[in-house]
Amino acid sequence: MSEILVCDDDATTRKMVQGILKSGGLSASTAADGQAALNALRKKKYDLVLLDIWMPKISGLDLLELLHDEPHIPKIVVMTSDQTSETLLRALRGRVFQFLAKPVEADSLLSLVNDALSAEPTSPPIEVLSATTSWVELRVPCERLMVHRVQSFLSRLESDLPQQQRDSIGLAFRELLNNAIEWGGRLDPNQKVRISYIRTERALLYRIDDPGPGFRPEELKHAAINNPEDDPLAHTQAREEKGLRPGGLGLLLTKSLVDELVYNEAHNEVVLIKYL
Repeated sequence: MSEILVCDDDATTRKMVQGILKSGGLSASTAADGQAALNALRKKKYDLVLLDIWMPKISGLDLLELLHDEPHIPKIVVMTSDQTSETLLRALRGRVFQFLAKPVEADSLLSLVNDALSAEPTSPPIEVLSATTSWVELRVPCERLMVHRVQSFLSRLESDLPQQQRDSIGLAFRELLNNAIEWGGRLDPNQKVRISYIRTERALLYRIDDPGPGFRPEELKHAAINNPEDDPLAHTQAREEKGLRPGGLGLLLTKSLVDELVYNEAHNEVVLIKYL
């Protein structure tokens, strides 16, 4: 049975989260503040901590910093209604697994907890190279699970944008990051993809740099982006011949969702640009 600790200064929230976990076949211990959580973590090895941010004695953000010196660091999911960039970026430096917005929804909580518990404990962490409101830079292991984790976090920095714009950017970024991790990094967690999120007054840019050798666009006969104008399904036959699953629409879809898509010469670095 997985060991889970729920840390929140609100008794109602602690009880509610415990109840949701119980409904999913999980059990959890509780702590009413950061100091109590730190004491509990020093006495027992937990697999997962569900952590509130603003608490007495020791805040969740301070607890994240204190845990850096501990011999065992569990996966941490931050639960908070504070969606400010400063709080999110400071929590990211604490190497949290994921964020969960309050008020907590049962399905979202159980899905996230199960994802966290099933993730490989030996996976390399996400490295934070820069964490400012205008420039976030990460080095991410080449694992499929990282795509949702990174995209979910970065999308929170876009909360001031219209939902349709956020959805378009998120879908394009997810497609490019999937390609970088799957094809560039060959799903090897020891390989890293470098991601930059750059925000200006007039534009939002994502730069993705994968560890692979790149590709030649004209050789992607299995991708819809190279279909002749008179044969929009030509790539499907190429995919069948290669034994690939149905698809091949990713790059074509991505180009339609953003304003500019710029590759370096080797095609192992790409910049996505969306004008605001």
